[in-house]
Amino acid sequence: MWKKLTFLLLTLCFLSAKSQYIDTAQVIYFNDLKQLKQHRSPQWFNDAKLGIFIHWGLYSVPAFAPTKGTIIDIMNKDPRDWFINNAYAEWYLNTLRIKGSPTYEYHKKKYGLDFDYYKFSETFNKELAGWKPEEMAEIFKNTGARYVVLTSKHHDGYTLWPSRVYNNNMTENAEPLSRDIIGELTKAVRDKGMRMGLYYSGGLDWTFNRTPVLGIRDIQVSMPHSLEYANVADAHLRELIEKYQPSVLWGDIYYPDQGNISGIVADYYNLISDGVINNRWGASGLSDFSTPEYSKFESIQKDKWESCRGLGYSFGYNQFEDDSHTLSSTELIHLLIDVVSKNGNLLINVGPKPDGTIPAIQLDRLKELGEWMNVNGEAIYDTKPWQVCSGETVSGKEYRFTKKGDKLYLIMLEEPENEEVFKNLVLEKGTELSLLGNHFITKWRQNKTSLKISFPSDISGKHAYVIEFSVLPDWVIE
Repeated sequence: MWKKLTFLLLTLCFLSAKSQYIDTAQVIYFNDLKQLKQHRSPQWFNDAKLGIFIHWGLYSVPAFAPTKGTIIDIMNKDPRDWFINNAYAEWYLNTLRIKGSPTYEYHKKKYGLDFDYYKFSETFNKELAGWKPEEMAEIFKNTGARYVVLTSKHHDGYTLWPSRVYNNNMTENAEPLSRDIIGELTKAVRDKGMRMGLYYSGGLDWTFNRTPVLGIRDIQVSMPHSLEYANVADAHLRELIEKYQPSVLWGDIYYPDQGNISGIVADYYNLISDGVINNRWGASGLSDFSTPEYSKFESIQKDKWESCRGLGYSFGYNQFEDDSHTLSSTELIHLLIDVVSKNGNLLINVGPKPDGTIPAIQLDRLKELGEWMNVNGEAIYDTKPWQVCSGETVSGKEYRFTKKGDKLYLIMLEEPENEEVFKNLVLEKGTELSLLGNHFITKWRQNKTSLKISFPSDISGKHAYVIEFSVLPDWVIE
């Protein structure tokens, strides 16, 4: 009881310091799982729809991984094959430790087996000298993203900020980081009007446990469970929250059993009233949103979710990925539309080179996405799912629905013909239809439960086409 009272007094003092008065409507959170589980994702996150994930670190230097397919592709063929042929370049160190793997053979030929992975920090630091965080943030802004999530520490244990927390297990070959990547990018992102979030690998740290992960069951075995690691992880998180105040706290691969994640999350919510966490914080069950990886839901979800994936097969930069391994611009835009129609956000990943530049293939996709969002973003941002998420024209063209207030957006995934018939859609008389970025559609006809729309002959745009209805119609199930 006294601990709770003491914490309450400290929290009230902190809130007073932030402003001249205390917002009595703000909930005070305690280290209480039942209370913490009642927290829900904030409105800004629900409305944002598009975020940029960044996987960037020492693994960006060798920039190698096999290109046999996505994690889903390989898992479906043979789950035992995944970790040997891991397409995630950010898992380079783990795959290197598997003798005979493609990464093992690549490292042996390119660098020699005596070359310690952490010596990549020398090259990484040299390349960082020319990095321009403002230019990186500008790229993300032009994409149409409303938030950014950067890896603060991936499974290799190397931090992208000058941490005060000492890791006794880090090899002497690891040079200290030459720049505060998190601090510099956080400022640049916020200066562009976007939110900044931070990823932290809580469950895996290969400086504490050097046994390679060979299969799904090995992940639990490979997790460090010592009190020493729990203390490091706790201290890291508290340092990140205090120093950078991230709008998103994005955990991965669970969290150490002896760690105090519920206490940290309570303090995080108290410090950042509109902060949000994902669902990968382990046995605590804490979650504001779920995070399917390289996959998505097939129906509208009541609770908020976020689909995350790389533009290619890897999150980290893989110099051997080409167009055939990368989402096309059309596939990327269709993915965003589909996810948003089902109450999700898309967190699309970029893997920068060591110097912070984004590969040309990825830049091309981001540019096309941004151009499409400039014209059609109102059908994405701040929207909610409708009665149904999808439909198909009589001619077989797919479309998705989103809504905002009294407006409905029907997003066609293919260019419409001069006339298209939409089944099960009923409009009120006087409803106005417009094609975003084009002319008003003046010709439409209701035939019982089918809607026939005549389109202009000079439609502009590509990838997907948005029809805006001024009044919400009815969807008739036959």
